[in-house]
Amino acid sequence: MRIRRKLLLAAATSLAVAGLAVPAAQPAFAASLTEVTGFGDNPGGMRMHIYVPDARPASPAIVVAMHGCGGSGPGFYSGSEFASLADRYGFLVIYPSATQQAGFGNCFDTWSDAAKRRGGGSDPVSIVSMVTYAERQYGGDPNRVYATGSSSGGMMTNETLALYPDVFKAGAAFMGVPFNCFTGAADYPPGASKCTGGSMNRTPQQWGDAVRQAYPGYTGPRPRVQLWHGTSDTLVPYSLLQEEIEQWTDVFGLSQTPTSSDTPQSGWNRRRYGDNIEAYSIQGAGHSLPGSGMAAYAIGFFGLTGGTTTPPTTPPTTTPPTTPPTSGSCRVTASVNAWNTGLTENLTITSSTAVNGWSLGFTLPGGQTITSGWNATYSPATGQVTARNSSYNGVIPAGGSTTVGFQATHTGNSGAAGAFTLNGNSCTTA
Repeated sequence: MRIRRKLLLAAATSLAVAGLAVPAAQPAFAASLTEVTGFGDNPGGMRMHIYVPDARPASPAIVVAMHGCGGSGPGFYSGSEFASLADRYGFLVIYPSATQQAGFGNCFDTWSDAAKRRGGGSDPVSIVSMVTYAERQYGGDPNRVYATGSSSGGMMTNETLALYPDVFKAGAAFMGVPFNCFTGAADYPPGASKCTGGSMNRTPQQWGDAVRQAYPGYTGPRPRVQLWHGTSDTLVPYSLLQEEIEQWTDVFGLSQTPTSSDTPQSGWNRRRYGDNIEAYSIQGAGHSLPGSGMAAYAIGFFGLTGGTTTPPTTPPTTTPPTTPPTSGSCRVTASVNAWNTGLTENLTITSSTAVNGWSLGFTLPGGQTITSGWNATYSPATGQVTARNSSYNGVIPAGGSTTVGFQATHTGNSGAAGAFTLNGNSCTTA
């Protein structure tokens, strides 16, 4: 990485000598989310946003926080707790936005051959370019770089730890899969995937070999790993948590028998494997992580809070609706990915007025039944459904948006939901 930074600086110098402008964002000293263009090599065609807190040390740590399929960097910024923790502990947060498709839209590439080789191209190279930019532009500490993400972002977390163990010091993967789980783009969408089909089972050595082959000859230290999964997740089956454990325990040469286990919060079962691996099973949770307080545990695991674990300061709550939007001030964009007898649907809710606490009503087509969801709770599972905000995404600023979604079965009608209302007021459909 030191050689890479010198090459990038040399390239920038030569451009300046030639009289060409070098694109760069101004430092975000106003503690707002800032988009960066021209951050470096970007084979994944990704967008970069960065959050720089007002109060920070001269060489702040860097956390790369990655969204799930159908999401975006700004969406994960507003729908997760990492920025507020950055304000408290003084680290930078990079929010990449994926542009790959693979049946969902905006998924991080963890399936292509290029994405499975160090320096091979695609999204992993783009993400490392963002890290290099943050080190150069904001004085980010190259010895304190961390990765985290949800679903597709959790998958990319494991990817970056495997490919760039010399860049990332630790990672926290929410609802991820082991590195090199997908055989190609055709194996990515649910319903067609052997990886997420619920029957993936390789030996620990096979999983460990996949990581070792990603960076042949590497003998340096490996990043510490924290893994999270809901026991009722059916989109990315809970069984894949065990496969992740097997992969990383083999990489570290550890036994698959935990050295300790405890319950840090009600419904959270934590297993530890030495000092390098933590695995959290969240009882009854579907595809909806991270929940309230979990980001604080991830940041604590990275060592950015002055300890190994920081409990949340407030208990998880669901904000009741207090600011109803006016009629016609909301818009919902629905995106469906269907297969055989199943589908996933992402709903992006946009409000022209500020909302503090929301419930989204909609009608499912006949024959569809919701089996799991993310970023909201859904009830009932058929017919007239109400989705209520999670504890971390109840606020939608004026002109802002949030994305939720669900997995469902169908009996032939795989159409999108309709007749949307936000806090009882009708929404337009994009």
